[in-house]
Amino acid sequence: MKVISGKPESLTDKKYHYCPGCMHGVIHRLVAEVIDELGLREETVGVASVGCSVLSHNYFNLDMQEAAHGRAPAVATGIKRVLPDRTVFTYQGDGDLASIGSAEILHAAARGENITVIFVNNSCYGMTGGQMAPTTLPGQLTSTTPLGRDVKKEGYPLRMSEVLATMDATAYIARTSTHNAKHVMKTKKAILNAFKAQQQGQGFSMVEVLSTCPTNWKMKPVEALQWVENNMMKYFPLQEFKKVSGGDQ
Repeated sequence: MKVISGKPESLTDKKYHYCPGCMHGVIHRLVAEVIDELGLREETVGVASVGCSVLSHNYFNLDMQEAAHGRAPAVATGIKRVLPDRTVFTYQGDGDLASIGSAEILHAAARGENITVIFVNNSCYGMTGGQMAPTTLPGQLTSTTPLGRDVKKEGYPLRMSEVLATMDATAYIARTSTHNAKHVMKTKKAILNAFKAQQQGQGFSMVEVLSTCPTNWKMKPVEALQWVENNMMKYFPLQEFKKVSGGDQ
């Protein structure tokens, strides 16, 4: 029988530690497929963040560097400046990127660092018990907002893609989702565009991917996928916010 699909070379054989229904595994595969298709595995360095993806260095079959909580863009900046011929990406969650790492991501984008950021937004702190994150929706129940996020007390969620798209030095900013097969493929295209923007030296690129957290949302996996469409996408619209010409495929 002819094999038409298999494990990307840029993934290891280790089993994921992620909860059932979590989309990190799907997003890992999309990143790995893009790296393989562009022939970049031997020249790519990934930076793992702190959060559910803290062990992502176990899953990507390429050079990886662990970063302190929130500091992945700073670490990636250092790697790229010392090794400008490498393709450098970070893999970060919403707590890591939009909370403790908000300064790092803002200034890396403002400087136009020629790196690619994969930003997984599941609207909570997945690893530590489902606490409220900067991306938690108004009224959303979390372990620290048992009555729902009150915007009068906790403020409104941060729309990081919109913020970074306003910066002059950003080259490609997109928000996608993984709640169904159609949008999984759109996510892959956006990741491809982001890596190509880096290859072409256009500057900072980021793909924000809306994802699920069935365990902390206290939902079945299928229900969580529907919740993304019915709730997250209303507050976090899917689109390409910034695209420098020449990077699209």
